[in-house]
Amino acid sequence: MVGKRIKELRTERRISQQALAKAVGVSQKAIDYWERGINEPKASYIVTLCDFFGVTADYLLGRSDI
Repeated sequence: MVGKRIKELRTERRISQQALAKAVGVSQKAIDYWERGINEPKASYIVTLCDFFGVTADYLLGRSDI
């Protein structure tokens, strides 16, 4: 679920994987793997993603739709 939410948030804001990777401090490949469900972000990156997108961890993790 987290990968799906990351991709949805990124595409809604028209941000490339490369731009998101730079903002979060990871490689573009990491973003790609997260979005495809190959890997999941560590807790520290979840916090950074939530801050970047302005959403809660519950939303990013699929525990809430708000």
